[in-house]
Amino acid sequence: MLNLLKEAVLKGDMTEAAELTSQALEDGVSPGEILSDGLIATMDIVGQEFESGIRFIPEMLVSAEAMKSAMEILRPQLIASGIESRGKVVIGTVEGDLHDIGKDLVATMLEGAGYDIVDLGVEVTAGQFVEAVQKHSPDVVAMSALLTTTMVFMPGVIQALQDAGLRDSVRVVIGGAPVTRDYAEEIGADGYADDAPTAVALVKSLT
Repeated sequence: MLNLLKEAVLKGDMTEAAELTSQALEDGVSPGEILSDGLIATMDIVGQEFESGIRFIPEMLVSAEAMKSAMEILRPQLIASGIESRGKVVIGTVEGDLHDIGKDLVATMLEGAGYDIVDLGVEVTAGQFVEAVQKHSPDVVAMSALLTTTMVFMPGVIQALQDAGLRDSVRVVIGGAPVTRDYAEEIGADGYADDAPTAVALVKSLT
């Protein structure tokens, strides 16, 4: 059953992924096993195929959507069974930036890797990031920007966390087309990733 679920996610079949998740639960497969051996293992494959040049962003997106449909079925069961998450990530696209494809892909792949995700959406201000950290106590804050004109808001978020006395309690990671490793170091972020699989690996290394 889990092999069929993996195949459904790999080919991006949302309906089949959800149905197979329900069927696996009915057959007595534990929510934790479905998550680890079904979804996390599959998203690892998706990431590896992307790194190897076998899979491209559109193919990653369809697999991510299939994984999300499975998670909608699985999430209540994971909560009910008390499965511990790997950690919690607050994620959002910075102020002035409406682009969310990359951010959504990272959020979905992180959820597929076993993290609780608080997705703040797009055009997230420094104050909103601070409020989310105060409310949710995440392990990681992840910021995305697709424009050089909006990535300049990233240091303001880090400064706002500092001013609120929260900076030492969270790791801050950044990404997006114009963002570089040098820029991450310059503004005092804890890490940088240039694609979704790298972002997952980065968050794993920090939590």
